This record gives sequence, C-alpha cells and structure tokens, in this order.
Amino acid sequence: MIKLTEGGAYLVGGTQIVYDGPQAAAELKVKTGKEITRREAAQNTIAYDILKSHNTSGNMDKLKIRFDKLTSHDITFVGIIQTARASGLEKFPMPYVLTNCHNSLCAVGGTINEDDHMFGLSCAKKYGGVYVPPHQAVIHQFAREMLAGGGKMILGSDSHTRYGALGTMAMGEGGPELVKQLLNQTYDINMPGVVAVYLTGAPVKGVGPQDVALAIIGAVFKNGYVKNKVMEFVGPGVASLSADFRIGVDVMTTETTCLSSIWQTDAQIEEFYEIHGRKEEYQELNPGEVAYYDGLIEVDLSQIRPMIAMPFHPSNTYTIEELNANLLDILAETEKKAMVSLDGAVEYSLRDKVKNGKFVVEQGIIAGCAGGGFENICAAADILKGRYIGADEFTLSVYPASMPIYMELIRNGCAATILETGAVMKTAFCGPCFGAGDTPANNAFSIRHSTRNFPNREGSKLQNGQISSVALMDARSIAATAANKGVLTPATDFDGEIGKYKYYFDSKIYANRVYDSKGVADPSQEIHFGPNIKDWPAMGALPENMVLKVVSEIHDPVTTTDELIPSGETSSYRSNPLGLAEFTLSRKDPEYVGLAKEIQKAEKARMEGKCPCEAQPEVKAVMDAVKKQFGDVSHENTGFGSTIFAVKPGDGSAREQAASCQKVLGGWANIANEYATKRYRSNLINWGMLPFLIPEGDLPFERLDYLFIPGIKKAVEEKVSEIKAYTVKEDGLKEFSLKLGDLTDEERQIILKGCLINYNRV
Repeated sequence: MIKLTEGGAYLVGGTQIVYDGPQAAAELKVKTGKEITRREAAQNTIAYDILKSHNTSGNMDKLKIRFDKLTSHDITFVGIIQTARASGLEKFPMPYVLTNCHNSLCAVGGTINEDDHMFGLSCAKKYGGVYVPPHQAVIHQFAREMLAGGGKMILGSDSHTRYGALGTMAMGEGGPELVKQLLNQTYDINMPGVVAVYLTGAPVKGVGPQDVALAIIGAVFKNGYVKNKVMEFVGPGVASLSADFRIGVDVMTTETTCLSSIWQTDAQIEEFYEIHGRKEEYQELNPGEVAYYDGLIEVDLSQIRPMIAMPFHPSNTYTIEELNANLLDILAETEKKAMVSLDGAVEYSLRDKVKNGKFVVEQGIIAGCAGGGFENICAAADILKGRYIGADEFTLSVYPASMPIYMELIRNGCAATILETGAVMKTAFCGPCFGAGDTPANNAFSIRHSTRNFPNREGSKLQNGQISSVALMDARSIAATAANKGVLTPATDFDGEIGKYKYYFDSKIYANRVYDSKGVADPSQEIHFGPNIKDWPAMGALPENMVLKVVSEIHDPVTTTDELIPSGETSSYRSNPLGLAEFTLSRKDPEYVGLAKEIQKAEKARMEGKCPCEAQPEVKAVMDAVKKQFGDVSHENTGFGSTIFAVKPGDGSAREQAASCQKVLGGWANIANEYATKRYRSNLINWGMLPFLIPEGDLPFERLDYLFIPGIKKAVEEKVSEIKAYTVKEDGLKEFSLKLGDLTDEERQIILKGCLINYNRV
C-alpha cells in the first residue's frame, strides 16, 4: 500500500524511479543518454523552482522568501496586526485576507467575538486588505477559491495552510512570520529537503481523500520521514484524482510535520481555476526530465482502504476493516495509549462502546477545510440517500467549507438529501476541528472528517474530569456509519452508486458580501477596538546572565500546542494577551500559571530597578549560591524567569500563543530533546524565547529547580554552539550543557532584543 525508500531517488520523465545508490549514475545514463549529478537533479523538482523564484538572498542554501499573499483567521489576525502596528505598519504591502471562521460564534468564554471581526474589517479598510465575514468561508476554502495561483507562494497563520494541489506552495506559521512579511522582511530557512509522494493506481469506490491522507500520515509521522521537508506529489496516479480529492489529501500533509507541499498539475486543476473564474492563475507544473528527491513515498491508491485514526493522534491509524476484525484488542491498546496522553487524569474507556460485537459511535461530523468540500458532501449524500440516522444518541452535522459550496449543494439537491436523514447542515465554521462547535458528550466517541484529534481538544477538560474521544475518518465512511445508525462501517460496504456531480461556482455572494480594498489603504479609517482587545505588554531585552525556574516538566512523547494553550472556549481571549495567558498549560499542568507568575515577580522588580529578592524571597538563596562561584553576578546583570521542559513540544497548530503566553508570564526559554515542528520553534524565537536543546536521557534538573546560565547574552551574540548551564542545588552548582541549534543572524537579534516587537520597534 505504502513504501518508503531508505535513501533518495531519481524520477525520470515523471514515471520512472531510479533508487539512489552505487548503480544510480549508470542507470540514469542508460535511461537519458547523459550524465547528471545529484545536485543538478535536485534543482529539477517543482519545489525548487518555486522556492527559487521567491528567494531574495541569491543563495539557494540559505533562503529569504517573500510570499505573494497572506491569510489569517479571527483568532490570529488581531495579534498579528497589533504586533505589526507596534512596529510601524502603515499599509499591507501584499494582498492580506482576514477570514472569520474560528470565532464565528457571537460570544464564547465571556467576550464578544464580533469586536474582533469589526477590528478586522476596520483594519482591512485602513491598511488595504480583504475581509471575509463570518459564515461565508473557512480560511482555506476561500484561499483555494480566490487566492491560489500556479507557481505562487502563500503564507498563512494557520497550520493547515496547504494549497499544493492547486500548484501553490503554501505554509502555515505563527503570527510573527506574517508580521515580518507585513514589514517587508523575509521568511528565512535553509533549503528544505524535498520528498516525492509517487502515486500509482486509482482509489476504489468508497475510498476518499481522508483515507489516502491517513494512510500516508500513519506511515511517516512517527519516523519523522518528511519532518520540515516539502512533499511533492507526482506520478501517474495523480491523474486519477479529481481536484477536490487532491485538495483533501493535501490539506492533511500538515499532520506529517512537513514544511509544505506541492503537486504536479494538469487539465483537472486548470478546470478548477476556470470554474472559479480565474483561469489565468493556472500553471502547468511538472518535475524536470530527471529530478532528485531526498526520499520517496510510493502509494498504490488502489490498495488504500477506508481508514480511521483512533484517539489521540492522526497517525494512530488502522483500516476500519482491521479495527472491526480485531475490535477488543485495538480498543484495549488505544485505551492504554490514551492513559499516557491523559496522564491518568480521567477514567477513559472505549470497549464499553462495543454492542453485540459492533463498535457504536455517538457522533459524526463532516466539516472544515478537510471535510467540507463539495465532492465529500455529495458522496455522503449519495450514501445516505433514503436512510435515516435514527432517534437515538447518534447525531450527524455537516458544515460546507464555503457558502458557494453550500449554495450548490442546495441547487443540486444534496443538501435536501442530507437534511431528510435527520442530519443538520450548518454554515462554514472551523469550530468542530478545534473544540468550539459540536463538542461531544463526556466519554462520547465522535468520528470526524476534520484535521485533528489531539487530547485536550473538542471540549475535553481533564481537570474537570471531562474527556471526549475523536477519531478521524473520511466523509464517505462517516456517512456509511450514519446510515447504519452509528455502527462503525467502512464506505466500501456501500453497494449503491456514488455519483459525479458538476460544480458551478457562484461568485455573487463574495462579490456582494466580502470587503475587498483592491490594495488601496485608507489611513483616515479608525480602528475598531473592543474592550477585550489589548496591546502586548512591555518585554525586556535578553540579560547578560539568566536565572530560570523550571515550572513545568512534561515527559509525554509529544506535547501539542493544544496542551500548551488550549483551544475551544479560550479562543475568544486570543486578542487579549494577559487574559489568554491565564489558560497556559491549564489542561496539562494547572499549577504552571501560578508558578510562572511567582518567579516573574523577581524580573518585574528588576526591570523597575528594585531588588528581585524583595519581590520573590527564594531568589536570594539562589543568588547567594551563584555568587560563590560567579562573584560578578548581580541582579543588575541577571534576568529572572521561567522555563518548561518537554520531550518534544509544539506538534499541531501554528498558533503563536503557545509561545507568547509563556513569554507574557515571564518565560525566557523552552528546554526540549527535540522540537516537533519548525513553526513552534520559530514562535519561541520570535517571542524572544531561547529554544534550548538537551540530549535524551537523564535530566540534569527537576521541576521547581533553579537553573543559572552565565553569559547567555554573549553566547547568543558570539554563536556559541554549546552553552554551560548550572542546576542550583543546596550543595552547590551542578554543571550541564545546553544547545540552541541553528539560528539565523536575524533570529539572534530578535532573541537579544527580547522579541520581534522590540526588534522592529520604531
């Protein structure tokens, strides 16, 4: 079904694979009649061409990218624009689309979300942007319909910013990276590796894009095969997939931890642009005659079967057939894994959902940027036709990804088919994906064609004893399960017809409802500020020396951004840095906020020219111990703050608040064995936090220990590769080493200044 090469591979003529090795050069010469080096062939990928055309550095090993367009939604754009305003923003220098698909509900968590929307509208007018009102489109569907273009690059402040199927290399990053683009700075990365996803065959009836995506995620996530690389989809199997199908696979590449994605394009993608009235944006993209890839994922589409990603990660995959055949064993194994993720904080069971030998679920959701596409919903309608979901626990909600899709589903009758089953059709909203819509009952099991199923999402509040389980599936198998009144059923069991529906895009609703400045700014426009929209607090520069208190220690294999700062009801505080910070690690380590605030008192006193020991008495013993070995250390040249240790933090969302909330509470660093994603590490850096690394193994400190790092400012300035640090113990200082990994010159300056705002402040 899926095969990974151990090394690199060459693709010849788009269809012939030559595996890298001692015989590769000779084989290539036989096939092409000429010699070609690996370096030359690496320049023949689609990804290389696009990156080269957007690189401003003149050095393809060290990229400085300027994007064509930007996009954000309503739990990120307020903070981004506030940061850019603090740095002198006068006009959006490129098209910037502000969508409203996360905080679409009027009030969640006690704040009025419409204030954020009005902030966005007023800023689109003032700075020359585009504003998409709530319920019109989820961020990524609007980008597909109205922004994507062949050979273009788009940067979004949502991790699922992926438009590779349309020939657009798109990346999801934390807000500060968009701020840099707004301030005419660049996105700085080393040239990423490129991994080919070589598709052959065609999917069988009942298999959808989520099935293909989950099969790939299951094969590559745990081994880091594509981490921080570009996935390039090529091969004869691409032609067997519709544009909608490709989009559905592509959006899920985020869950592999890759940097971005790109696909070869053809007449089906050209038709997509034509349908949306933008045929001029189409560009045929193919790899060169001989292209070298750093890895190769071979996928036989005909062998893919309906998949399910069990809680609590998209990589926890099985075929539905396999799950049903080994039901009690797999459920028991999932319960065991879950207790690691949940820290044993709640009672958790799945085997009680087995009734008469069948697995019965309570909820189905087809929604958002992954599930809410036209073809997914039409296929679900065909499977559900003439069936009823019943009057018991099981419910089904369907969220089309945009209002134009919704209108076409009404016109072709699919919406009526779905509604008469007892299911509910709702407007474009990302809430089911991150926990602000259709939250399951406690211990209920929800199957969703959405993007993630992490713990601490979907309304789970472990500190309150509340847990919900989400599994990821394709819309087709969700519909088959719904038709079976909640009994888990793969869509390949459906023996009826799944039709092909022609899509007609109606642009009128956007023309009548979306505000588009056409790039013209109006400096006289006043910005609308609601009472929950607050400025960032002042942040100091990196001190000469540093005392850190370890206020949280997390030993889970991976820590998600949902655990660092919960989603769901906290989203309404995203415009209020201090308000949101109160939720930091609240579902993982409820003591974190109080402990971080305690040590922050010392730094606040220092910044005011007072003695930190008076504000936080326990600091005195720490400083006394430090001075025995470092006599020139004083509170004038030493900063105080908090740090957390996590094995592998930052999987999941691009949300900058996973880092900024720690900074607001006085965090100066994270210490990790590895960072799960490039974007989380970038968020730390952009908020002036040190992304320390230590080797796997015994920790040289414990929770609540104090750490002393002498000469940290000088170490950052002089690019020291290994930094001496000390654990402060009663019997003296215990030395250990920290590393920072690669940092660009600009990243070092941001850390030295204390944060991106300080770096850019005018």
